[in-house]
Amino acid sequence: RYHERDVAKKRAAFHRCPVILGSATPALETYARARKGVYTLLEMKERPNTLALPQVEVVDMREQLRLGNRSMFSEELIEAMKTRIEKNEQIILFLNRRGFASFVLCRECGLVVGCPNCDISLTYHRATNELKCHYCDHRTQTPDTCPECQSPNIRFFGTGTQQVEQALLEELPDARVIRMDVDTTSRKGAHEALLKKFETGEGNILLGTQMVAKGLDFPNVTLVGVIAADTTLHLPDFRSAERTFQLLTQVSGRAGRAELPGEVIIQTYSPDHYAIQLAAQQEYLPFYETEMRVRKISSYPPMYYIVLIRLSHKEAGTAASYAHRIARFLRGELKDPTLIIGPAPSAIPRIKNRYRYQCLIKYKREPALLDTLHRLMHMYRTQWQKEDVRLVINIEPASIL
Repeated sequence: RYHERDVAKKRAAFHRCPVILGSATPALETYARARKGVYTLLEMKERPNTLALPQVEVVDMREQLRLGNRSMFSEELIEAMKTRIEKNEQIILFLNRRGFASFVLCRECGLVVGCPNCDISLTYHRATNELKCHYCDHRTQTPDTCPECQSPNIRFFGTGTQQVEQALLEELPDARVIRMDVDTTSRKGAHEALLKKFETGEGNILLGTQMVAKGLDFPNVTLVGVIAADTTLHLPDFRSAERTFQLLTQVSGRAGRAELPGEVIIQTYSPDHYAIQLAAQQEYLPFYETEMRVRKISSYPPMYYIVLIRLSHKEAGTAASYAHRIARFLRGELKDPTLIIGPAPSAIPRIKNRYRYQCLIKYKREPALLDTLHRLMHMYRTQWQKEDVRLVINIEPASIL
């Protein structure tokens, strides 16, 4: 597995041409190398045409709840949307999820309806009245009663794009919502068609997942609302704060890209988290310095290099056994100060009826690393593959989930 950035650098070396890595929110590893002079650092401190950055407000949704507002929209966001619709201006609403509700839960026994093939809850999709797994695509009709205790008190929890769309139409009768997520853009050409409708003014609210966060340039968009900024913040991945900061900063940049001033409202249950506070300030350098301190304490990139080794098997015991064999092999070959973390079940322990375990190698300099990984892969191909073990060695992984 290769990161596209590394592939670009290899190709550039082969063709003897420069590479431009361009981003308003560069990866920490990239910016650290630029600061050290490994890359040439070119900075654009202002927007084109010296346009002002949008005003950003962070709304504490805990306080909204204490004030009796049980809606997914804060009072501030509702009022701002009403004002924009009255002025015939446009709005982008960002939600890092899709579907109607995150999961279906029984209020009697507490059962969350899960996928039979993966250790993850099924997502409710209202259009088809189905529960779907977003990993293996298992689908089933939504039950009327709890499959475990047969209670009729089964309810939808969480917030998905379909649910936000329905709530918008209830709150704002004049809203013309264009929803963009994997469900509405799966047909060929649908993505471009929906953006064209928004560009020509057929819709005044563009509601979407990550595909609305980057690259869009609509001069009439003066308000961006982030429904739930916490979605990516608490994932069990060392890059979760970085990804949250990147997404919030990027989506904030969709507002006020022409003469009309922009406003951003970020709704969150973690208003004091540094990733959200610094994204609201749209300050990359303070975030970089804060996050680098966190990475140094926890020995993660760019302070250390990492290798993720993940294996899977249909039997949980077999997967665990091979994971321990791998960890023992690595500890015998790689010496201090190289760290071997694990083995441990992956964040999602089972996908498509295969149990997943992983080890993490953290190192600064390890001369024996590549030889050790080649020998591990040779053992896998000549011995373990016949046992239906699947092994992935991911050097500098984009995610450890």
